[in-house]
Amino acid sequence: MVAACVGGLALLKRSPFGRSLQAVRDDELAARSLGIPARRLKIQAFAIASALVGVAGAMYAAYASYIDPTSFSLDESILMLSMVIVGGTGNVLGPLVGAVTLIAIPEVLRFAALPEAAAASVRLLAYGLLLVVLMRLRPQGLAGRYRFE
Repeated sequence: MVAACVGGLALLKRSPFGRSLQAVRDDELAARSLGIPARRLKIQAFAIASALVGVAGAMYAAYASYIDPTSFSLDESILMLSMVIVGGTGNVLGPLVGAVTLIAIPEVLRFAALPEAAAASVRLLAYGLLLVVLMRLRPQGLAGRYRFE
């Protein structure tokens, strides 16, 4: 399912619809002056994103077999947002790179033979340090497009 969603989004990004979305993202006023219906595109992009979140929710529901509001805490929301920031926005590969990076940190710490309380603190420290270093050195994220100046 991940491959199908990523492939579909990659095709969508290269289509005229995707290029119009990029134009609206970069400069909405200029895009509207070229005749691109910005409001309609935003609504369509929101609908596509909602459909993808619905697919993810259905997959999680099938995996967990029971869902309640306590399944989704503030920590989970912050982790998801951090994945997008670390990987980079504006491309299809960015959130995947961010997810792999942030999921790898606790897995690496598992082999460090730290006590559980210390490992949790080190994990949070590693997340924070990674975010600060990325915002300073590479604000577009790990998979973001590099712009030469």
